[in-house]
Amino acid sequence: MSTVRIRSFIAMSLGAALLMACPSAAQDGSHGHGSHGHGSHGDGSAPPATPAFKGDPYLLDTDPVSGAKLGEIAKQVVIDHDGRELRFESDANAKAFLAEPAKYLPAVDAALVKQQLPYYPLETCPVSGDKLGGDMGAPVDVIVKNRLVRLCCADCKDALHKDPEKLFAKLDAAVIAKQGNPYAAKNCVVSDEAFGGEMGEPVDVVIGNRLVRLCCAGCKKKLRKDPLKFLAKLGDQK
Repeated sequence: MSTVRIRSFIAMSLGAALLMACPSAAQDGSHGHGSHGHGSHGDGSAPPATPAFKGDPYLLDTDPVSGAKLGEIAKQVVIDHDGRELRFESDANAKAFLAEPAKYLPAVDAALVKQQLPYYPLETCPVSGDKLGGDMGAPVDVIVKNRLVRLCCADCKDALHKDPEKLFAKLDAAVIAKQGNPYAAKNCVVSDEAFGGEMGEPVDVVIGNRLVRLCCAGCKKKLRKDPLKFLAKLGDQK
C-alpha cells in the first residue's frame, strides 16, 4: 500500500474515531429553513472533516470485507479508494480492503450492477451511441465511482475512464427524463416538505441511477450521508 494511501486512511480513521467519540458531530441539524449550514461543536469549532467524493456514495448495506450488515451511520468507517466511497464496520476491515482491494471489489461491483440494473435508463452506449445488445453482443457493465455504466463493448472503457463526468451527465439527463414524470414522491424524502413551497423549485439529484427529488440543495448532504434510508422511501419506482 502506498504511503499516500496509508496517510489518507489514517486521517479518515481518525475522523471516524472523532465522530464516534463526539456523537453530536455526526448529527445533522433540523431541516428548518436556513438551517442547512455546517454544524459546529459546543466550543464553536467545526466538526471533523469527511472525504469529498466525486462519485456516488456507497449504496450497499453490507461490509465489503466481512459481508456483515453495516450498523449505525456514525460508527461506519468511510474511506476513499481511488475517488470512490466505501464503508466498513471496522478499521480492521477497512485496512484489510486497502491491503487487497482487487480481492473484494469484484463482489462489490457485481452487487452494485444487480442493484442498479433495473433503474438503468439508456438503451444505447453513452460512448459510441450504438444500441446495447446489438451487433456488438451483450452489453459490458462497468462500475465507475459506485455507478453502473453500460457499454456496447470493452473498447469503450478507455473513453469512459478518461472522462466519466461527461458520461455521468448523459446518464443524469436520461434518469431525470425517465423517472421524473411522473415522480412518485410528493414530498422531499429528506425533509418531508412539499415541493414548490417557499424553498423554491425542487432540486433533482441522481444517485445509483435513481432520481431523488429534493426540496432544496441543502438536503443533499443528508441524502449522501444515509442514501439507502432515503432511497427506500421511493420504493421501486423506475
